[in-house]
Amino acid sequence: MNANLVTLITGASSGAGRQIAVSLSRSRRLVLHGRDAGRLIETRELCERPAEHLLWNLDLRQGERIEVSLTQFIEDHGLAVEGFVHCAGALKVQPLRLVERGWAHEIMEVNVMSALEIVRLLVRRKLNDRHLRGVVLVSSTASQFGARGFSVYCASKGALDAFMRAAAVELAPDIRVNSVLPGALRTAMTESMLDDDALKTRMEAQYPLGIGEPGDIAAAVEFLLSDKARWITGQQLVVDGGRTVNLTA
Repeated sequence: MNANLVTLITGASSGAGRQIAVSLSRSRRLVLHGRDAGRLIETRELCERPAEHLLWNLDLRQGERIEVSLTQFIEDHGLAVEGFVHCAGALKVQPLRLVERGWAHEIMEVNVMSALEIVRLLVRRKLNDRHLRGVVLVSSTASQFGARGFSVYCASKGALDAFMRAAAVELAPDIRVNSVLPGALRTAMTESMLDDDALKTRMEAQYPLGIGEPGDIAAAVEFLLSDKARWITGQQLVVDGGRTVNLTA
């Protein structure tokens, strides 16, 4: 086994990204990405064998810095990146008439363009040889449906899934590329929403299996990166407790 083989996880400092890191740390050496160095350290301490895992601290809104930063990081540590999970995400809910071009660009930069840029770098032979084997992009059921105030977010996740399908075809047979589409999860970000009893009751009625946990997403990601999914590529795996098939909601 190559001790330098790693799996890179963006957005690993909290929520689903943190849980994905904890789950994958049981069997993989990781590079944990996030823009908050303190929270990344907290994530690493929750992982198994924390001393083995590396931290890559960068704000993905600054997309022009990704190439130099990631290239230097890989070269400095002599890494071979075999897996990539893009869990970093940005969201701002606002009516379309109030959308500002600047923050719309930031959401697209984090949710889509950074993923494209990282995959582009990892398939370069000079940087990563032929080590990359699996890519999982954490999208959203918002890529399939519309909602008031979510125009930019929906557009970004739709673009992410479209990129996934094109990359899956272009990079086969050596690299498998899939996406996971979560529904509503219990995270620090949604705690305030779920504290609203009326909203919580309505959401629970919409989700046949109830509100999800970050571990549900981590399990799907782990499966798609594993050899058990060796014949799966270009697919959108919806993990939403049945929300998107519930016509009675």
